[in-house]
Amino acid sequence: LETGAGFPFAINNSTGWIVVASELDREVVDFYSFGVEAQDQGNPPMASSASVSVTILDVNDNSPEFTQREYSARLNEDAAVGTSVLTVSAVDRDANSVITYQISSGNTRNRFSITSQSGGGLISLALPLDYKLERQYLLTIAASDGTRQDTAQVVVNVTDANTHRPVFQSSHYTVNINEDRPVGTTVVVISATDEDTGENARITYLMEDSIPQFRIAPETGAVTTQMELDYEDQVSYTLAITARDNGIPQKSDTTYLEILVSDVNDNAPQFLRDSYQGSIYEDVPTFTSVLQVSATDRDSGLNGRVFYTFQGGDDGDGDFIIESTSGIVRTLRRLDRENVPLYSLRAFAVDKGVPAKRTPVEIQVTVLDVNDNPPVFERDEFDIFVEENSPIGLVVARITATDPDEGTNAQIMYQIVEGNIPEVFQLDIFSGELTALADLDYESKAEYVMVVQATSAPLVSRATVHVRLRDANDNSPQLKNFEILFNNYITNRSGSFPGGVIGRIPAHDPDVSDTLTYAFEQGNELNLVLLDPRSGDLRLSPALDNNRPLEAVMRVSVSDGVHSATAQCTLRVTVITDEMLSNSITLRLANMSQERFLSPLLSRFLEGVATVLATPRHRVVLFNIQTDTDVGTARILNVSLSVLLPTSGHSAHFFSSEELQERLYLNRSLLAAISAQRVLPFDDNICLREPCENYMRCVSVLQFDSSAPFLASDTILFRPIHPVTGLRCRCPPGFTGDYCETEIDLCYSSPCGSNGRCRSREGGYTCECHEDFTGEHCELSARGGRCTPGVCRNGGTCLNLLVGGFRCQCPPGHYEKPFCTMSTRSFPPRSFLTFRGLRQRFHFTLALTFATKERDGLLLYNGRFNERHDFVALEIVGEQVQLTFSAGETTTTVSPFVPGGVSDGQWHRVQLHYYNK
Repeated sequence: LETGAGFPFAINNSTGWIVVASELDREVVDFYSFGVEAQDQGNPPMASSASVSVTILDVNDNSPEFTQREYSARLNEDAAVGTSVLTVSAVDRDANSVITYQISSGNTRNRFSITSQSGGGLISLALPLDYKLERQYLLTIAASDGTRQDTAQVVVNVTDANTHRPVFQSSHYTVNINEDRPVGTTVVVISATDEDTGENARITYLMEDSIPQFRIAPETGAVTTQMELDYEDQVSYTLAITARDNGIPQKSDTTYLEILVSDVNDNAPQFLRDSYQGSIYEDVPTFTSVLQVSATDRDSGLNGRVFYTFQGGDDGDGDFIIESTSGIVRTLRRLDRENVPLYSLRAFAVDKGVPAKRTPVEIQVTVLDVNDNPPVFERDEFDIFVEENSPIGLVVARITATDPDEGTNAQIMYQIVEGNIPEVFQLDIFSGELTALADLDYESKAEYVMVVQATSAPLVSRATVHVRLRDANDNSPQLKNFEILFNNYITNRSGSFPGGVIGRIPAHDPDVSDTLTYAFEQGNELNLVLLDPRSGDLRLSPALDNNRPLEAVMRVSVSDGVHSATAQCTLRVTVITDEMLSNSITLRLANMSQERFLSPLLSRFLEGVATVLATPRHRVVLFNIQTDTDVGTARILNVSLSVLLPTSGHSAHFFSSEELQERLYLNRSLLAAISAQRVLPFDDNICLREPCENYMRCVSVLQFDSSAPFLASDTILFRPIHPVTGLRCRCPPGFTGDYCETEIDLCYSSPCGSNGRCRSREGGYTCECHEDFTGEHCELSARGGRCTPGVCRNGGTCLNLLVGGFRCQCPPGHYEKPFCTMSTRSFPPRSFLTFRGLRQRFHFTLALTFATKERDGLLLYNGRFNERHDFVALEIVGEQVQLTFSAGETTTTVSPFVPGGVSDGQWHRVQLHYYNK
């Protein structure tokens, strides 16, 4: 049933026999499965079916077949017995076929064997080979399954073993070659022999070291040049040459080839320099040596031997000779620089080769001059015209001379030998430029006559020079804006008002011959300033002799008849009062003059003082400028001033002298930065030496002289008020007696009452108030009193309580109740508090507590303003308290020791008691 085309079985439909209908091949189909059916002839026919399976059994009907018909292998003759040559392989399509292999022919002397391995036949070397006996084997290999067989051919080529190395005939070869042989010349052919054959006997030649001058042909061993040779660079070369066969492994031999280079005359002589220069004085005797030339030749022997000659060159028309062996050039005749100042010679260096080679060289010989000619001016007299007022340093003329000599003999030095006293002109010693050293004023001197001299030592010549000035009005008058600062000090003495000339208008005209005229154009309608129109002298109107300040702005003009200039004149009248003078101080400025201070530094100085004192600039009154005459050659300027308090309004209240001193002294660096002037410490007070007896106090008294003349700069006329220092002895508060010899205890009258404790001090007392009491005499009670001005300190607000009494509401910060005082203060770096200085001369007690972790610091300083003496300094130095003080010329240091130091962050108390015996 359903067998399809090509089905190999058939069934007899009558008997049911199944027969083979076509040839079976197990290798193609080894199993069949099909169905059969039996059917009767009834009606209807009845049928039944069955399944049939047929397995095809194998018979040995296929021969083994090799995978390839021919095999080839190569084997070295020195291969070891047992070496695998190759594996052949055959396949058999029959099932369960076992293939065996054998060498059926060609196995001469049984050199090979074959064994079955993994379905293949492994051919191995059974006996040693000998290339000389057999070089090839043609083996026939049979593969059999027991009944059927197949054959294949195996070609085994025996290769020669590299048993011999190449051998050179000698271990060292020596050849010669001339240095001038061309590139590519064969130097020698080196050969080696090898007893092997084939590739093992094929030799390749090579140089072990790369020597660029030579190469070797790898096949022939021919050594040839590949660069030009130079005997002078290298006279011999040694090459290590190796002959190497092409066997496996390669074998080699090495020999050494020494190539000697022979010299030829291929180098011309070479001079040591490209050219030579020499010099000689014209008056030297004949045969004097000038210079020596020198040449070398890189060749050897006669080829390198050099001699010198002028033959074929230039010997200066016979004026020079050259020594053939030394190369020294000598004069042959007397020289004359005036005829021939420079010789250009040509010499040769010649070697003794055949043919000889020669090299030229240029020789320059400069003939030096001797000084035999004096300088010569262009003419005997010179007339020079110069405009007057020419700037200083102007070159007005150039006066020169010539010298036919040269070099130092022709060097001319110029000088004025007559007519230049005083020294108005300068003659440049080398260039002859005549320069004006001073203002040339036609009205003073119209002509200068001088005698100039030109020197070429020891020879000289002279000429006369007339310098004539030309006058011209070619400059406008010069006038700047200026101020008249009149400090008017009203005294009881008559005649203090400056009635004479106070100065002149600061105009200048470079033309001295011009006549200037002056005038006020506007602003002086009241004739406050009187002007002389011809001289420019200024006077103040007597109407200004009063106690009223004034400021007026005027316009001034000046003319020379052709040109004119205008400027602004400001008149400022300041009334100086006794209160102003008594509250004044004198600052000392270093390296300063009156004129420089007035112009232009006055404005910056006033600005600096106002900034330091936090007051408007117009409240700073400067009334004296005076050069200090007690300091020798030091240029110190004393400047006296007083300053109105910024809150004084229309009333005239001034900073006290002490406060001015302290604030300006402590802010000297700021003042110096703004004013561009260095402020010195204050001068010693006249009371420094304590001239008063007993407890009397010396008081410095300033008296003022109002008759000082005006000071002038180019922009300011300033009338100063000069102070005159005096002293007065007074008995201070707290002392009494005919001679101020007794000190009074000012606590005797109980000024502090019952609400405080009185502490006596020099010149007064201090009340230490009980709790809830305050006031100068402890008269105010916080429990029962009422608010009064100033009862709450440091800006605190006083609040009255309904039940009686008051309390202080303190501003933010470390202020202490009940009265907003501050007894404790912390200090960031580089900060300090300033108090009024201690003025006690005889005794005082000072106490403070502190806490710090700094190793060094300043606790308190009280002293004068000159940094020299009379001071007390309390410091921390190296974690220990140190007291330094001076009561005169010497300084004393006291250093009590505190175990562990005081820089531990804990509170420490210091008490200082001073008593003058």
